[in-house]
Amino acid sequence: MKKMIAMVLALVLTLSMAACAQEQTKETAPKKTESTQTEAVMNETSEPVTVKIWHDGDENIMNTIAELVNTKLAEDNITVSFEKKSDTPGQLRLYGNDPVNAPDMYFYAHDVLGSLVAMDLLAPLTDLVDASIWADHLPMTVQAGQINDQQYLLPVYFETLILLYNKDLWEGEIPDTTEALYEYMQAHTDSKAGTYALVNQHTNAYNVSPFVNGFGGFIINAEGTPGFDDPKTIEAAEYNRKFGELQADGDYNTVTTLFNEGKAAGIIGGPWLVSGIEAAGISYGVAPLSDIKLPNGNGLAPFSGVQGVGVLKVALENKKDAIAKVLTAIADPEIGIALAKKSGCAPANNLSYEDAEVSANPIIAAIQKTASTAQPMPNIPEMGAMWGPAESMFTAINKNGVDPAKAGADAQAAAEQAIADMH
Repeated sequence: MKKMIAMVLALVLTLSMAACAQEQTKETAPKKTESTQTEAVMNETSEPVTVKIWHDGDENIMNTIAELVNTKLAEDNITVSFEKKSDTPGQLRLYGNDPVNAPDMYFYAHDVLGSLVAMDLLAPLTDLVDASIWADHLPMTVQAGQINDQQYLLPVYFETLILLYNKDLWEGEIPDTTEALYEYMQAHTDSKAGTYALVNQHTNAYNVSPFVNGFGGFIINAEGTPGFDDPKTIEAAEYNRKFGELQADGDYNTVTTLFNEGKAAGIIGGPWLVSGIEAAGISYGVAPLSDIKLPNGNGLAPFSGVQGVGVLKVALENKKDAIAKVLTAIADPEIGIALAKKSGCAPANNLSYEDAEVSANPIIAAIQKTASTAQPMPNIPEMGAMWGPAESMFTAINKNGVDPAKAGADAQAAAEQAIADMH
């Protein structure tokens, strides 16, 4: 009997010690936090999400963005897919409210925002992400993506006009004032021989914008009022006229051909000219327009076009979290660095310029510097109706000798009628 009791007690003691050891192991083992457990569950159970982005741009640019973003979001099971659509704005207007056929996002220039927002197709980005993700972007590019102080476009890269010159033809430094530039043009232009110091599309509002904006004039303001008869616009047009007199006809093909054939030493244009210049074998330099001062002390202030991504409202119901992660990934300065190196794009994110190779690119550096004076092209719907009246005005002044005040008044009447017809 005593042996039986001893055996039972020994068994109880053994089981007790085993239980204590097990409990001690539980206490000393690292505990999974709630977030770790949640993350593990999400990684195991989350379904793959594809975010579809319509665009009408360079496939190489879109491929660069997709590659980087998809790498960043691989662990989240999120994939971005770029789909090229001719006339992206028109397609968005047709299908932007269709939950079946609409994309989740789109990639396009900022100037179509007004019409898309007016149709209630786009979601403010602050519905998805904090504004801090574009805090390091150049202010001008951020402004371009706003309608009524709401951010609808995340800027990715941008363009401005710059001055490109033939190093074998241009003598000395680029002048730092428009008056000195005019004197250089007088001394180096022989229109009878068909050679020019500087050419520009002087009948195109986009190319005359450095003067108009620099003088404080405007084509159309944020309230939708045209500014062709504004005194500052008239002053700018009158001042610009003397430059037009020393330039060629003014259409795109004429001025680019003159420069590429070595018959013009300089041209005001954008980065889109570079491939043709290089194909022509020209040794070229570049200067930012912001460094050339008008008589009022302001630097030349061209329009800027900003490319970026916006979000369709219909996508928020099922993909809001995924789209937020895509926006955050695209805002990363690495995207701008890659686009600069691979495609020559000027990044909207200022941090991208900390990369030595990016900041050393003369075209990109000139565009970045010009951002200090550049103004985003108006993004309201009425801007689309302004190009015709503007071209008529500058053609009348620079080619037909019409008084700037008269040409401005005529353009103002035409612009107001065009807006009335729109509405």
